[in-house]
Amino acid sequence: MAPVVRPVRAGNGFEEALEQILQVVRLGLVPPGGRLPAERELAERLGVSRVTLREVLRVLTDQGLVESRRGRYGGTFVRPRPAPDTRAPGAGTDELRRRMADTDLEDVLRFREVLESGAAGLCAAEGLSGERAGRLRAALDATRDAPLADYRRRDTLLHLTLARLAGTPTLTAQYAAVRSRVNDLLDCIPLLVRNLEHSQVQHTALVGAVLEGDAEAAREIAREHCAGTAALLRGFLAGTPRAGGPSGPAW
Repeated sequence: MAPVVRPVRAGNGFEEALEQILQVVRLGLVPPGGRLPAERELAERLGVSRVTLREVLRVLTDQGLVESRRGRYGGTFVRPRPAPDTRAPGAGTDELRRRMADTDLEDVLRFREVLESGAAGLCAAEGLSGERAGRLRAALDATRDAPLADYRRRDTLLHLTLARLAGTPTLTAQYAAVRSRVNDLLDCIPLLVRNLEHSQVQHTALVGAVLEGDAEAAREIAREHCAGTAALLRGFLAGTPRAGGPSGPAW
């Protein structure tokens, strides 16, 4: 959670604290059923009062994103989100359109592509070895054989790990923000096995290019990977995705 949760700016404590905790939930940094840090710790990391933090948590509770439990093992826990493939036919697309009402999709997707390809290129050009290379391999391994319901979260953590390894805190923060918005849209559409398989091929190629120090290949694979997500979202928004799913990754 550390790269995402950071002190807020004076004057916008409530709004920025809400934004950051929403990112934590949407990025899966605390998995469904997991507990957020204790109020005292979270308030200190955000640089807000516990009163402000409680107002933020109340909003998230009202939205059904978290729940509070009392007792010795109590705290604030992330609630599981409904699986997209259990929704009534058409409900996911309707919800996607609703969430898109205040979002410039092309701007979000292009910015994500710039950040992802940039992070991949930086990591490859700098070269990852030792513990840093191990972190990237471990994040990739975690996506293999992941339960379908947990794949998107593990995929997000792989890409966030790459952004962190680029060594630029601003890039990490911006990537966390844009990926949170993308995940909010992806949650409206079903996971497609064909897309998952294609995504894993690209993940493996991307990590391989980064570890081999091939910056050009790493940037190109990252761009292609992001283009798949863009095609998928556009397809569902058009309401006419091809049978079997689009050819690009769902992540």
